[in-house]
Parts: sequence; structure tokens; C-alpha cells
Amino acid sequence: MRSHVEGVKHDKFHGRVAGTQRECAAAGCDEAGEFRAPGSSGSSFDGPGHYRWFCLDHIRAFNASYDWFEGMSAEEILAAQHPAAGWASESRAFSATAGIDAAPRWADFADPLDAIAARARAKRPVARADGGVLSAEQRGALDVLHLGYDADRGAVRRRYFELVRRYHPDRNGGDRSFEARLQQVVEAYKALRNAF
Repeated sequence: MRSHVEGVKHDKFHGRVAGTQRECAAAGCDEAGEFRAPGSSGSSFDGPGHYRWFCLDHIRAFNASYDWFEGMSAEEILAAQHPAAGWASESRAFSATAGIDAAPRWADFADPLDAIAARARAKRPVARADGGVLSAEQRGALDVLHLGYDADRGAVRRRYFELVRRYHPDRNGGDRSFEARLQQVVEAYKALRNAF
């Protein structure tokens, strides 16, 4: 089935990457390798990982023989099959650091060097207009307080008291649902109170 939009081709086989000029990784096969399969290593800080490319027949054979549970104990298999499996770990987007301290998402970058540069920029100190330098922790604390990176000590102090009044249970009729946010504000203020 082809789309009416010029240059866009929809294929009935999900995951096919046509026109890559790769050969099938199966021994003795001369077909084009259009389907990616896990290789010797997965994605990590060292790079996007190694993959093998197979033709349609060989990717079908690979998928039929692939055992995701290989090497797991019976207890690990049961835990992986539990309906709540995977919910215990927070995803990168919703982690407290938003994945800044984790390996780059290689799929977000066309060039692996761009991914490495993005990670380095996230950890690099930022210079302020007054000549001071902000660490990654201090930048994160300013973000929690919703302040710019050039905020002075007075602005930090004013925002801290404003947010404490907003989130404290005594100011919310005993409602303790804002306690986690209040704790973030307190920790952010501790990180910043002697920074400027």
C-alpha cells in the first residue's frame, strides 16, 4: 500500500527500513537487511548499541527463536509477567533529574557526538551576569523555585517564603497533599541560601 504523499511509503511490515543498502546478517543470505534485531550490546552511555540487520525471512526466524526470559530464574520470570511489572521504576521523563544524570537517548540525535555534547552542556556550570558560576544542582534548585539563573539572594529568599506560605499545610486547612512540593522548595532553598 502506498501513500498519496510523494516520497512517503507505508509498508505492511512494521519496522522495515528500506533502502539502507545493508546485507542480511544471516550466513549465506544475499537479501537486503531491512529489519533491525538486538546485537551484542544495547544502548548505553558508550553509544547507541550494536544491532544486526536481517531480511524478512530471517527476522521472522530470529523473532520465533528469541527468548526474552533467557537467563532469568522462575521468580524473576513471574515478577516480569506480573501486571504491574515495570511500574516500579520511574521513566526518564518523569524522574527527579529528568534523565540529566543518565545516558543520552541516542534516538533523539542524528549524530552520537550531539548526544554527548548535550550531556556535557547539562553538567557544565553556567556563568551569571554578576560573575558567579552556577552548578547543575544550583540550576535545578532555581528551576524548582521558578527563578531565572541571574536571581539574587533577595529574590531567592522572597520566592522561598512565598512558596512555603503557599504549600504549608497550616495555610491549606491541614491539607498535606502539597508536602512533597514543600520539601522540594525547602531543599532548593538549602542549596541556594549561601550560593550568592
